[in-house]
Amino acid sequence: MIESVLIANRGEIARRIIRTARRMGLRTVAVHSEADAKALHVSEADAAVLIGPPPAAESYLLGDRIIAAAKETGAAAIHPGYGFLSENAAFAEAVIAAGLVWVGPNPAAIRAMGLKDAAKSLMAEAGVPVTPGYLGKDQSDARLLAEAEAIGWPVLIKAVAGGGGKGMRKVGARDDFADALASARREAAGAFGDDRVLLEKYVAKARHIEVQVFGDKHGHAVHLFERDCSLQRRHQKVIEEAPAPGMDEATRAAICDAAVRAAKAVNYDNAGTIEFIADASGPLSAERIWFMEMNTRLQVEHPVTEMVTGQDLVEWQLRVAAGELLPLKQEDIRLFGHAIEARLYAEDPATGFLPSTGTLETYRLEGAARIDSGVEQGSVVSPFYDPMLAKVISHAADRRTAINALTEALAESRFLGVKTNAGFLGRCLADPAFAAGQVDTGLIEARLAELTAKAPLQSLSGLTAAETAWVGPGPAGFRINAPAAEHAIVFVGGAAREATLAEARALVEQGGEAILFEGGEVYEISLAPPVKGAAASGDGALRSPMPGKIAVVAVQTGAAVAKGDVVVVLEAMKMEHALRAPFD
Repeated sequence: MIESVLIANRGEIARRIIRTARRMGLRTVAVHSEADAKALHVSEADAAVLIGPPPAAESYLLGDRIIAAAKETGAAAIHPGYGFLSENAAFAEAVIAAGLVWVGPNPAAIRAMGLKDAAKSLMAEAGVPVTPGYLGKDQSDARLLAEAEAIGWPVLIKAVAGGGGKGMRKVGARDDFADALASARREAAGAFGDDRVLLEKYVAKARHIEVQVFGDKHGHAVHLFERDCSLQRRHQKVIEEAPAPGMDEATRAAICDAAVRAAKAVNYDNAGTIEFIADASGPLSAERIWFMEMNTRLQVEHPVTEMVTGQDLVEWQLRVAAGELLPLKQEDIRLFGHAIEARLYAEDPATGFLPSTGTLETYRLEGAARIDSGVEQGSVVSPFYDPMLAKVISHAADRRTAINALTEALAESRFLGVKTNAGFLGRCLADPAFAAGQVDTGLIEARLAELTAKAPLQSLSGLTAAETAWVGPGPAGFRINAPAAEHAIVFVGGAAREATLAEARALVEQGGEAILFEGGEVYEISLAPPVKGAAASGDGALRSPMPGKIAVVAVQTGAAVAKGDVVVVLEAMKMEHALRAPFD
């Protein structure tokens, strides 16, 4: 067994790997940028090395610096986590060439499955059903447009080297294709250094189902059942669960067996995920499920698989990387109950889910079966990295009980300093279609207004003259049918302190200010009306809601701009955000 490991990542996944490595008796080494000097993963590791400035391209994406840090600290292995360099075959080769153990699949498998077009061709040869589309090398605008029309609208543009929804665009008509293609290429080039794309037939009512696979260096491969990741927004997963609702044993056997065939076709070793798209217009069946792509790394949502199988996938990774056999045979892997995970982000659902930055002045998150987080109270959420704060996971004997437990944990959360999506997550869990297991990838977009709407604060009923009270826009969302607020922060003499709800009411009645937490939401309360005219909308200025880099200026001096037109495209937190004109 290896004795020490460097984690080439940050945040919650770095802490997650450290936790398992420490239990196994391994020495751990963290790497960090200047922005992460005080991050939790840095303080929790046995050693830490500064590798560069805040931008990922100047720190976490510099493989040579990471390898040098491993050699400098005597680390025997490198675990890449997910994201950053985790699916970079050249980095994996460099790690191995440096005499270090690579905690991931062999570089040949990464390369074979890393490019979506080549992977689909390989899977088709292995007898795995694939979605119809265009995988050709001709990347000219004219050829791509012609292929899109041949496939039939709507189509999906996807980055060949992509993942996580980056470089992906749905296009519903010919006139929208050119702009969508340009945007997808820019985003793909920025995220992966590769602007090539492929086209897929867009399945209008789709479910995203993936199978966790694992291989060792001795030719063995197994699956650890499936996950359902259908609840998505902009192709990014919001809530994941295992097993998939409505999955019968015959269909489960068919897709899990196909996933193992896919892994064996590339001599896969270590952790990987075979992703499928399913036609959700009817019950799940093997005839309407197609291979989409493979992620050659540990997935963000791996905790739900761990909860329903009782296995530690990071321990499996470390043991397999050291040359050991898989810990279990297929017949010994069992399913236990139901697990569900919600991704808690620093973002504002009310403003199109724009990422939120700042210091976490209040951070209270508890009550779930498991919480994987990279931050704590006092941590700074910077504009340089993905804005995920935590993964909140529940596990119970059945799906309904697991949903209830996760809903309660989110409802009891308290956050100040940044806006979060906690209330939005609660509303997603309470949605009747989701609760019934009738979920598809379009559910959030179809019900976006209801899911992002912040309901009136129920606790106001106890305030004198409540009808004149002003409820300000707090930093989060709201859960339908939430209990009355139990937590409050009041401001006295400009200083903030925690208070009971009764104390908050009394203070507000006397003209003070309070913040109440209810159903995962934050409400700012005062009997004084808000100052009018504080944010004029017609001053001719377009203000960025966050720090970022301007990727595109879409208008020219002197041009007439209509309300809703894109003025600039901002690149922040690894995604593109269109800033539109608020008026003509």
